[in-house]
Amino acid sequence: MTGRPDSVNPNAATRDRILEAAAALLSKKGYSATRLTDIADLASVRAPALYYYFESRQDLIAEVMATGQRRLRAHVEAALDALDDDASPLDRIEAAVAAHLEVELSLSDFATAVSRNLGQLPDEVRDRLRAEGTKYIELWRRLLEQARRAGAIRPDLDLRAARMLVIGALNWTTEWWDPRQGSLAAVIDTAKNLVRHGLSAPAERRNHIASSSDVPMRP
Repeated sequence: MTGRPDSVNPNAATRDRILEAAAALLSKKGYSATRLTDIADLASVRAPALYYYFESRQDLIAEVMATGQRRLRAHVEAALDALDDDASPLDRIEAAVAAHLEVELSLSDFATAVSRNLGQLPDEVRDRLRAEGTKYIELWRRLLEQARRAGAIRPDLDLRAARMLVIGALNWTTEWWDPRQGSLAAVIDTAKNLVRHGLSAPAERRNHIASSSDVPMRP
């Protein structure tokens, strides 16, 4: 169906409501189980009205995914920009870890929808999302390379593999985290510690442990 109902008047608020409804359903039910009629019901519009704002189901879902990608990157970039200029490379990586999890698990159904559905999307939709996804991967590539140049990351690590493993682990939290079994703060703290200590060079790791402990380390 591609015709647009004559009785529908476009407005930004309705379009946003449709997107928010689609994001909520995609984050909970997944791509294959999310129907246009469900989106329309949740957005409080008639199903034919969806086609005034989006040419097809795939067009609507692609816009949800693109919005999620943009919001994730923007939140992580804002967290990095908020750090002091003298923040260490590993502090910056920790801030990115925390910001990523905040968006995925608390702030945005859009970002959660991306993590839970990207692998299920048709190739033509994934192709539309590739450029924005590359920008986020590049953000992490820069973070890790800066840490490597500063001597903060173990020299034996494959940075590409490390990058993909970290991002993959962060994204996967949407599949298993249950707030009834542990707080978001606890998940974030655990993730930051795992990433820092998994990446950091031995000297950097010793310095961090010493600075965070009341008990002096042995020489």
